[in-house]
Amino acid sequence: QVQLVESGGGLVQAGGSLRLSCAVSGRTFNNYAWFRQAPGKEREFVAASAWRDTSWSYTRTYYADSVKDRFTISRDNAKNTVLLQMNSLKPEDTGVYYCAARYGSTRYEVSEYDYWGQGTQVTVSS
Repeated sequence: QVQLVESGGGLVQAGGSLRLSCAVSGRTFNNYAWFRQAPGKEREFVAASAWRDTSWSYTRTYYADSVKDRFTISRDNAKNTVLLQMNSLKPEDTGVYYCAARYGSTRYEVSEYDYWGQGTQVTVSS
């Protein structure tokens, strides 16, 4: 059974940092992504990372323009965990952050991902 479990959310002041984790169990994927959903808005793409093969020897990363140069997606291979380091946080970064996984090439649409975590709340105060 595939499980994705996010953690690390919380309340932080603008300009602060948080690191989100997504623990993956049950299967290994070659594409992982983070999405977020603010109140009253649709879920949107934040960041994704793709590996060429299961040796994890090659990685490409993709970011939404709104988080580029502030967020970093990475993977802890030993723990099968996907991380999202978020720096210089802004109030508009507030929302529920979801981890997602898929096989194949990287996609930016919610509908393209087959597996999802339950989400973790991030609140950035001004």
